[in-house]
Amino acid sequence: MYTPRAVIDIRLLRENLEEVRQGYARLGAPVDLDKVIAADARVRDLKNESQTLHATQNKISKDIGRAAPGADRERAVAQSTALKRDIETKNAELAAAEAQLGELMLELPNLPHPSVPVGKDDSENKIVREEGTKRSYAFAPKPHWDLGTALGIIDFERGVKISGSRFYVLRSWGARLQRALISFMLDLHTRKHGYVEIYPPYMVRRECLVGTGNLPKFGENLYRDAEEDFWFIPTAEVPVTNLYREEILDGATLPVRHVAFTACFRREQMAAGRDTRGIKRGHQFDKVELVKFVRPEASMDELTALLSDAEDVLKALEIPYRVVQMCTGDLSFSAMAKFDLELWAPGCGEWLEVSSCSNFGDFQARRARIRFKDKDSKDKPRFVHTLNGSGLALPRTLIGVLETYQRADGRIDVPAALRPYFDGAEVLG
Repeated sequence: MYTPRAVIDIRLLRENLEEVRQGYARLGAPVDLDKVIAADARVRDLKNESQTLHATQNKISKDIGRAAPGADRERAVAQSTALKRDIETKNAELAAAEAQLGELMLELPNLPHPSVPVGKDDSENKIVREEGTKRSYAFAPKPHWDLGTALGIIDFERGVKISGSRFYVLRSWGARLQRALISFMLDLHTRKHGYVEIYPPYMVRRECLVGTGNLPKFGENLYRDAEEDFWFIPTAEVPVTNLYREEILDGATLPVRHVAFTACFRREQMAAGRDTRGIKRGHQFDKVELVKFVRPEASMDELTALLSDAEDVLKALEIPYRVVQMCTGDLSFSAMAKFDLELWAPGCGEWLEVSSCSNFGDFQARRARIRFKDKDSKDKPRFVHTLNGSGLALPRTLIGVLETYQRADGRIDVPAALRPYFDGAEVLG
Protein backbone atom coordinates (compact mmCIF):
# COMPACT_ATOMS: atom_id res chain seq x y z
CA MET A 1 0.00 0.00 0.00
CA TYR A 2 1.25 3.49 -0.88
CA THR A 3 2.35 5.59 2.11
CA PRO A 4 2.12 9.39 1.79
CA ARG A 5 5.48 11.08 2.21
CA ALA A 6 6.45 14.25 4.04
CA VAL A 7 6.57 17.18 1.66
CA ILE A 8 8.37 19.61 3.92
CA ASP A 9 11.41 18.18 5.66
CA ILE A 10 10.18 17.52 9.21
CA ARG A 11 13.62 18.49 10.50
CA LEU A 12 13.07 21.96 9.07
CA LEU A 13 9.93 22.29 11.19
CA ARG A 14 11.72 21.02 14.29
CA GLU A 15 14.86 23.09 13.92
CA ASN A 16 13.73 26.24 12.04
CA LEU A 17 10.09 26.64 12.94
CA GLU A 18 10.10 30.44 12.85
CA GLU A 19 11.70 30.42 9.39
CA VAL A 20 8.89 28.18 8.16
CA ARG A 21 6.27 30.39 9.83
CA GLN A 22 7.70 33.41 8.04
CA GLY A 23 7.62 31.57 4.71
CA TYR A 24 3.94 30.75 5.08
CA ALA A 25 3.24 34.29 6.26
CA ARG A 26 4.73 35.50 2.96
CA LEU A 27 2.35 33.17 1.15
CA GLY A 28 -0.60 34.36 3.18
CA ALA A 29 -1.44 30.69 3.64
CA PRO A 30 -3.68 29.72 6.60
CA VAL A 31 -1.40 26.95 7.89
CA ASP A 32 -1.75 25.55 11.43
CA LEU A 33 1.87 24.65 12.10
CA ASP A 34 1.23 24.17 15.83
CA LYS A 35 -1.08 21.28 14.98
CA VAL A 36 1.63 19.72 12.82
CA ILE A 37 4.28 20.16 15.53
CA ALA A 38 1.96 18.61 18.12
CA ALA A 39 1.29 15.64 15.83
CA ASP A 40 5.02 15.19 15.27
CA ALA A 41 5.67 15.31 19.02
CA ARG A 42 2.96 12.70 19.53
CA VAL A 43 4.61 10.39 17.00
CA ARG A 44 8.02 10.77 18.63
CA ASP A 45 6.60 10.12 22.10
CA LEU A 46 4.82 6.98 20.94
CA LYS A 47 7.98 5.75 19.22
CA ASN A 48 9.95 6.20 22.44
CA GLU A 49 7.25 4.41 24.43
CA SER A 50 7.16 1.57 21.91
CA GLN A 51 10.94 1.21 21.98
CA THR A 52 10.90 1.13 25.78
CA LEU A 53 8.28 -1.62 25.78
CA HIS A 54 10.28 -3.63 23.23
CA ALA A 55 13.44 -3.27 25.31
CA THR A 56 11.58 -4.46 28.42
CA GLN A 57 10.13 -7.41 26.55
CA ASN A 58 13.57 -8.38 25.22
CA LYS A 59 14.95 -8.36 28.77
CA ILE A 60 12.07 -10.49 30.06
CA SER A 61 12.53 -12.93 27.14
CA LYS A 62 16.15 -13.39 28.18
CA ASP A 63 15.10 -13.89 31.80
CA ILE A 64 12.60 -16.54 30.71
CA GLY A 65 15.31 -18.34 28.79
CA ARG A 66 17.57 -18.44 31.85
CA ALA A 67 14.88 -19.17 34.44
CA ALA A 68 14.24 -22.65 35.77
CA PRO A 69 10.70 -24.02 35.61
CA GLY A 70 8.60 -22.72 38.46
CA ALA A 71 6.68 -19.74 39.75
CA ASP A 72 9.29 -17.14 38.71
CA ARG A 73 9.32 -18.39 35.16
CA GLU A 74 5.52 -18.49 34.93
CA ARG A 75 5.37 -14.94 36.31
CA ALA A 76 7.83 -13.78 33.65
CA VAL A 77 5.86 -15.52 30.89
CA ALA A 78 2.64 -13.81 32.04
CA GLN A 79 4.44 -10.47 32.14
CA SER A 80 5.77 -11.05 28.61
CA THR A 81 2.26 -11.90 27.34
CA ALA A 82 0.86 -8.70 28.87
CA LEU A 83 3.71 -6.69 27.35
CA LYS A 84 2.99 -8.16 23.93
CA ARG A 85 -0.58 -6.88 24.16
CA ASP A 86 0.69 -3.47 25.29
CA ILE A 87 3.13 -3.36 22.37
CA GLU A 88 0.38 -4.22 19.87
CA THR A 89 -1.81 -1.47 21.31
CA LYS A 90 1.06 1.01 21.27
CA ASN A 91 2.00 0.15 17.69
CA ALA A 92 -1.60 0.68 16.60
CA GLU A 93 -1.58 4.08 18.29
CA LEU A 94 1.73 4.88 16.59
CA ALA A 95 0.44 3.86 13.16
CA ALA A 96 -2.64 6.06 13.59
CA ALA A 97 -0.51 8.98 14.79
CA GLU A 98 1.89 8.60 11.86
CA ALA A 99 -1.06 8.52 9.42
CA GLN A 100 -2.46 11.70 10.98
CA LEU A 101 0.93 13.42 10.74
CA GLY A 102 1.30 12.28 7.13
CA GLU A 103 -2.09 13.74 6.17
CA LEU A 104 -1.28 17.03 7.90
CA MET A 105 2.06 17.21 6.09
CA LEU A 106 0.37 16.61 2.73
CA GLU A 107 -1.80 19.67 3.34
CA LEU A 108 1.22 21.97 3.71
CA PRO A 109 1.93 24.06 0.58
CA ASN A 110 5.43 24.55 -0.73
CA LEU A 111 7.49 27.39 0.70
CA PRO A 112 8.21 30.31 -1.65
CA HIS A 113 11.68 30.93 -3.03
CA PRO A 114 13.30 34.11 -1.61
CA SER A 115 13.20 35.70 -5.08
CA VAL A 116 9.39 35.60 -5.26
CA PRO A 117 7.82 39.04 -4.67
CA VAL A 118 5.35 39.29 -1.81
CA GLY A 119 1.76 40.03 -2.84
CA LYS A 120 -1.76 39.18 -1.77
CA ASP A 121 -3.17 37.91 -5.10
CA ASP A 122 -2.81 38.00 -8.90
CA SER A 123 -3.36 41.77 -8.94
CA GLU A 124 0.14 42.10 -7.47
CA ASN A 125 1.93 39.85 -9.95
CA LYS A 126 4.92 41.46 -11.65
CA ILE A 127 5.01 42.00 -15.41
CA VAL A 128 8.66 41.26 -16.17
CA ARG A 129 8.68 42.24 -19.85
CA GLU A 130 6.75 42.30 -23.10
CA GLU A 131 8.06 40.75 -26.29
CA GLY A 132 6.97 41.42 -29.86
CA THR A 133 4.85 44.19 -31.32
CA LYS A 134 1.08 44.11 -31.37
CA ARG A 135 -0.24 44.16 -34.92
CA SER A 136 -2.35 47.01 -36.19
CA TYR A 137 -5.37 46.22 -38.36
CA ALA A 138 -7.25 48.29 -40.93
CA PHE A 139 -10.41 46.61 -39.67
CA ALA A 140 -11.86 45.65 -36.29
CA PRO A 141 -10.26 42.26 -35.47
CA LYS A 142 -12.81 39.56 -34.67
CA PRO A 143 -12.72 37.19 -31.71
CA HIS A 144 -12.01 33.56 -32.45
CA TRP A 145 -15.59 32.46 -31.79
CA ASP A 146 -16.78 34.60 -34.69
CA LEU A 147 -13.85 33.65 -36.91
CA GLY A 148 -14.19 29.94 -36.17
CA THR A 149 -17.92 29.88 -36.73
CA ALA A 150 -17.77 31.86 -39.98
CA LEU A 151 -15.05 29.60 -41.36
CA GLY A 152 -16.80 26.42 -40.17
CA ILE A 153 -13.77 25.23 -38.20
CA ILE A 154 -15.14 25.49 -34.64
CA ASP A 155 -18.51 23.81 -33.98
CA PHE A 156 -19.86 24.91 -30.62
CA GLU A 157 -23.39 23.56 -31.01
CA ARG A 158 -22.36 19.98 -31.74
CA GLY A 159 -19.75 20.07 -28.97
CA VAL A 160 -22.49 20.96 -26.49
CA LYS A 161 -24.82 18.37 -28.02
CA ILE A 162 -22.45 15.48 -27.50
CA SER A 163 -20.77 16.50 -24.23
CA GLY A 164 -22.40 19.57 -22.67
CA SER A 165 -21.28 23.11 -21.94
CA ARG A 166 -17.61 24.05 -22.28
CA PHE A 167 -17.06 21.48 -25.04
CA TYR A 168 -16.59 22.10 -28.77
CA VAL A 169 -15.56 20.36 -31.96
CA LEU A 170 -12.70 21.43 -34.25
CA ARG A 171 -13.45 20.70 -37.89
CA SER A 172 -11.51 20.50 -41.15
CA TRP A 173 -8.33 22.60 -41.15
CA GLY A 174 -9.25 23.90 -37.68
CA ALA A 175 -8.45 20.42 -36.40
CA ARG A 176 -5.43 20.32 -38.68
CA LEU A 177 -4.20 23.67 -37.34
CA GLN A 178 -4.30 22.34 -33.79
CA ARG A 179 -2.48 19.19 -34.89
CA ALA A 180 0.11 21.31 -36.72
CA LEU A 181 0.73 23.39 -33.59
CA ILE A 182 1.23 20.28 -31.49
CA SER A 183 3.62 18.71 -34.01
CA PHE A 184 5.53 21.97 -34.37
CA MET A 185 5.96 22.29 -30.59
CA LEU A 186 7.09 18.69 -30.17
CA ASP A 187 9.57 19.05 -33.03
CA LEU A 188 10.94 22.31 -31.63
CA HIS A 189 11.43 20.97 -28.11
CA THR A 190 12.96 17.66 -29.17
CA ARG A 191 15.16 18.92 -32.02
CA LYS A 192 16.26 22.32 -30.74
CA HIS A 193 15.95 22.08 -26.96
CA GLY A 194 16.97 18.46 -26.40
CA TYR A 195 13.85 17.12 -24.67
CA VAL A 196 13.03 13.42 -24.93
CA GLU A 197 9.44 12.85 -26.05
CA ILE A 198 7.11 10.77 -23.88
CA TYR A 199 3.67 9.42 -24.70
CA PRO A 200 2.17 8.64 -21.27
CA PRO A 201 -1.14 7.14 -20.12
CA TYR A 202 -4.01 9.58 -19.68
CA MET A 203 -5.21 7.77 -16.54
CA VAL A 204 -3.07 7.29 -13.45
CA ARG A 205 -3.22 5.80 -9.99
CA ARG A 206 -4.06 7.91 -6.96
CA GLU A 207 -0.47 7.93 -5.67
CA CYS A 208 0.72 9.67 -8.83
CA LEU A 209 -1.53 12.64 -8.07
CA VAL A 210 -0.37 12.65 -4.46
CA GLY A 211 3.19 12.77 -5.76
CA THR A 212 2.63 15.91 -7.84
CA GLY A 213 0.55 17.68 -5.19
CA ASN A 214 -2.89 17.35 -6.85
CA LEU A 215 -4.17 15.08 -4.08
CA PRO A 216 -5.48 15.13 -1.47
CA LYS A 217 -6.12 18.88 -1.59
CA PHE A 218 -7.55 19.33 -5.10
CA GLY A 219 -9.52 16.14 -5.67
CA GLU A 220 -12.71 18.07 -6.46
CA ASN A 221 -11.06 19.41 -9.64
CA LEU A 222 -10.24 15.96 -11.04
CA TYR A 223 -12.18 13.38 -13.02
CA ARG A 224 -12.09 9.83 -11.69
CA ASP A 225 -13.13 6.30 -12.59
CA ALA A 226 -14.56 5.35 -9.20
CA GLU A 227 -14.77 1.60 -9.90
CA GLU A 228 -11.05 1.07 -10.48
CA ASP A 229 -9.78 4.29 -8.86
CA PHE A 230 -8.09 5.54 -12.01
CA TRP A 231 -7.78 9.32 -12.28
CA PHE A 232 -7.81 11.27 -15.55
CA ILE A 233 -4.75 13.48 -15.77
CA PRO A 234 -5.10 17.27 -15.36
CA THR A 235 -1.79 17.67 -17.22
CA ALA A 236 1.04 15.50 -18.56
CA GLU A 237 3.09 16.72 -15.59
CA VAL A 238 1.44 13.99 -13.48
CA PRO A 239 2.39 10.83 -15.42
CA VAL A 240 5.74 12.19 -16.63
CA THR A 241 6.89 13.24 -13.14
CA ASN A 242 5.87 9.84 -11.80
CA LEU A 243 7.98 8.00 -14.37
CA TYR A 244 10.74 8.03 -11.74
CA ARG A 245 8.63 7.69 -8.59
CA GLU A 246 10.41 5.65 -5.89
CA GLU A 247 13.63 5.63 -7.95
CA ILE A 248 17.21 6.78 -7.42
CA LEU A 249 18.54 8.35 -10.61
CA ASP A 250 22.17 8.35 -11.68
CA GLY A 251 23.43 11.89 -11.05
CA ALA A 252 25.33 11.75 -14.35
CA THR A 253 22.02 11.65 -16.25
CA LEU A 254 20.78 14.96 -14.82
CA PRO A 255 19.19 17.10 -16.01
CA VAL A 256 16.51 14.82 -17.44
CA ARG A 257 14.23 16.70 -19.85
CA HIS A 258 10.95 15.30 -21.15
CA VAL A 259 8.23 16.69 -23.39
CA ALA A 260 4.78 15.15 -23.76
CA PHE A 261 1.58 15.92 -25.62
CA THR A 262 -1.63 14.83 -23.91
CA ALA A 263 -5.25 15.70 -23.53
CA CYS A 264 -5.95 17.22 -20.10
CA PHE A 265 -9.09 16.90 -17.98
CA ARG A 266 -10.16 19.30 -15.21
CA ARG A 267 -13.43 19.71 -13.39
CA GLU A 268 -12.89 23.44 -12.99
CA GLN A 269 -15.22 25.48 -10.83
CA MET A 270 -15.57 28.26 -13.36
CA ALA A 271 -16.74 31.68 -12.26
CA ALA A 272 -20.13 32.69 -13.62
CA GLY A 273 -19.78 34.98 -16.59
CA ARG A 274 -16.03 34.40 -16.95
CA ASP A 275 -14.68 33.11 -20.26
CA THR A 276 -18.15 31.91 -21.23
CA ARG A 277 -17.62 32.52 -24.95
CA GLY A 278 -15.21 30.69 -27.19
CA ILE A 279 -12.68 28.04 -26.33
CA LYS A 280 -10.54 29.79 -23.72
CA ARG A 281 -11.60 27.55 -20.86
CA GLY A 282 -12.97 24.01 -20.81
CA HIS A 283 -13.01 20.68 -19.03
CA GLN A 284 -10.91 19.00 -21.75
CA PHE A 285 -8.03 20.58 -23.61
CA ASP A 286 -4.72 19.67 -25.24
CA LYS A 287 -1.30 20.65 -24.03
CA VAL A 288 2.38 20.09 -24.77
CA GLU A 289 4.16 19.84 -21.42
CA LEU A 290 7.83 20.23 -20.50
CA VAL A 291 9.12 18.43 -17.38
CA LYS A 292 12.61 18.54 -15.89
CA PHE A 293 14.46 16.62 -13.18
CA VAL A 294 17.54 18.57 -12.08
CA ARG A 295 20.17 19.02 -9.39
CA PRO A 296 19.02 21.26 -6.53
CA GLU A 297 21.83 23.76 -7.01
CA ALA A 298 20.88 24.26 -10.68
CA SER A 299 17.11 24.47 -10.41
CA MET A 300 16.63 28.25 -10.61
CA ASP A 301 18.89 28.43 -13.69
CA GLU A 302 16.90 25.53 -15.15
CA LEU A 303 13.71 27.51 -14.54
CA THR A 304 15.12 30.36 -16.60
CA ALA A 305 16.00 27.91 -19.37
CA LEU A 306 12.55 26.29 -19.18
CA LEU A 307 10.89 29.67 -19.58
CA SER A 308 13.11 30.42 -22.56
CA ASP A 309 12.17 27.11 -24.21
CA ALA A 310 8.47 27.92 -23.87
CA GLU A 311 9.02 31.47 -25.15
CA ASP A 312 10.67 30.10 -28.29
CA VAL A 313 7.29 28.78 -29.41
CA LEU A 314 5.71 32.24 -29.28
CA LYS A 315 8.76 33.82 -30.89
CA ALA A 316 8.63 31.33 -33.76
CA LEU A 317 4.90 31.95 -34.23
CA GLU A 318 5.58 35.71 -34.08
CA ILE A 319 2.80 36.32 -31.57
CA PRO A 320 3.29 39.17 -29.04
CA TYR A 321 3.47 37.98 -25.45
CA ARG A 322 4.50 39.02 -21.98
CA VAL A 323 6.26 37.34 -19.06
CA VAL A 324 4.57 37.60 -15.66
CA GLN A 325 6.17 36.63 -12.36
CA MET A 326 3.75 35.25 -9.78
CA CYS A 327 3.76 36.90 -6.38
CA THR A 328 3.51 34.81 -3.22
CA GLY A 329 -0.27 35.18 -3.08
CA ASP A 330 -0.69 33.69 -6.57
CA LEU A 331 1.75 30.77 -6.40
CA SER A 332 0.30 27.34 -6.93
CA PHE A 333 0.16 24.89 -4.01
CA SER A 334 3.28 23.04 -5.19
CA ALA A 335 5.45 25.77 -6.77
CA MET A 336 8.20 27.66 -5.01
CA ALA A 337 8.61 30.01 -8.00
CA LYS A 338 6.48 30.51 -11.10
CA PHE A 339 6.38 32.58 -14.29
CA ASP A 340 3.46 32.77 -16.73
CA LEU A 341 3.55 33.47 -20.45
CA GLU A 342 0.56 35.37 -21.77
CA LEU A 343 -0.03 35.94 -25.48
CA TRP A 344 -1.95 38.91 -26.88
CA ALA A 345 -5.27 37.99 -28.48
CA PRO A 346 -6.36 41.03 -30.54
CA GLY A 347 -9.88 39.75 -31.20
CA CYS A 348 -10.63 39.11 -27.54
CA GLY A 349 -8.62 42.19 -26.63
CA GLU A 350 -6.86 40.49 -23.73
CA TRP A 351 -3.77 38.66 -22.58
CA LEU A 352 -4.26 34.88 -22.43
CA GLU A 353 -2.09 32.60 -20.34
CA VAL A 354 -0.55 29.83 -22.43
CA SER A 355 2.17 28.60 -20.09
CA SER A 356 2.99 28.44 -16.40
CA CYS A 357 6.64 27.58 -15.80
CA SER A 358 7.21 26.39 -12.24
CA ASN A 359 10.08 25.27 -10.05
CA PHE A 360 8.82 22.92 -7.35
CA GLY A 361 12.15 22.48 -5.58
CA ASP A 362 12.13 19.10 -3.82
CA PHE A 363 8.42 19.39 -2.96
CA GLN A 364 7.20 16.83 -5.51
CA ALA A 365 10.35 14.73 -5.22
CA ARG A 366 9.74 14.22 -1.49
CA ARG A 367 6.15 13.18 -2.08
CA ALA A 368 7.14 10.80 -4.90
CA ARG A 369 10.54 9.76 -3.45
CA ILE A 370 12.56 10.73 -6.53
CA ARG A 371 16.24 10.93 -5.66
CA PHE A 372 19.65 10.91 -7.33
CA LYS A 373 23.14 9.79 -6.42
CA ASP A 374 26.52 10.24 -8.06
CA LYS A 375 28.21 6.90 -8.65
CA ASP A 376 31.50 7.71 -6.96
CA SER A 377 29.98 9.70 -4.11
CA LYS A 378 29.74 8.34 -0.58
CA ASP A 379 26.94 10.79 0.22
CA LYS A 380 23.39 9.59 0.70
CA PRO A 381 20.96 9.97 -2.22
CA ARG A 382 19.46 13.47 -2.48
CA PHE A 383 16.08 14.60 -3.71
CA VAL A 384 16.01 16.00 -7.22
CA HIS A 385 14.27 19.27 -7.99
CA THR A 386 11.40 19.05 -10.45
CA LEU A 387 10.18 21.72 -12.86
CA ASN A 388 7.46 21.87 -15.45
CA GLY A 389 5.86 24.30 -17.87
CA SER A 390 3.47 24.27 -20.80
CA GLY A 391 5.23 24.42 -24.08
CA LEU A 392 2.48 25.48 -24.95
CA ALA A 393 -1.14 24.95 -23.96
CA LEU A 394 -3.93 24.52 -26.47
CA PRO A 395 -6.46 25.87 -27.28
CA ARG A 396 -5.27 29.35 -26.33
CA THR A 397 -2.29 29.10 -28.64
CA LEU A 398 -4.79 28.24 -31.39
CA ILE A 399 -6.74 31.36 -30.41
CA GLY A 400 -3.56 33.40 -30.69
CA VAL A 401 -2.90 32.19 -34.22
CA LEU A 402 -6.49 32.69 -35.43
CA GLU A 403 -6.88 36.17 -34.00
CA THR A 404 -3.36 37.43 -34.75
CA TYR A 405 -3.24 36.22 -38.35
CA GLN A 406 -6.80 37.05 -39.40
CA ARG A 407 -7.46 38.96 -42.63
CA ALA A 408 -10.20 41.43 -43.40
CA ASP A 409 -11.89 38.81 -45.62
CA GLY A 410 -12.04 36.35 -42.70
CA ARG A 411 -9.29 34.05 -43.94
CA ILE A 412 -6.23 33.24 -41.84
CA ASP A 413 -2.57 33.68 -42.80
CA VAL A 414 -0.43 30.70 -41.86
CA PRO A 415 2.55 31.60 -39.64
CA ALA A 416 5.81 30.82 -41.42
CA ALA A 417 6.76 28.28 -38.73
CA LEU A 418 3.63 26.24 -39.44
CA ARG A 419 3.71 26.26 -43.25
CA PRO A 420 5.71 23.01 -43.51
CA TYR A 421 2.79 21.31 -41.73
CA PHE A 422 0.37 22.66 -44.35
CA ASP A 423 2.36 21.61 -47.43
CA GLY A 424 3.61 25.19 -47.79
CA ALA A 425 0.15 26.81 -47.81
CA GLU A 426 0.27 30.46 -46.77
CA VAL A 427 -3.46 31.14 -46.31
CA LEU A 428 -6.30 29.09 -44.82
CA GLY A 429 -10.03 29.48 -45.36
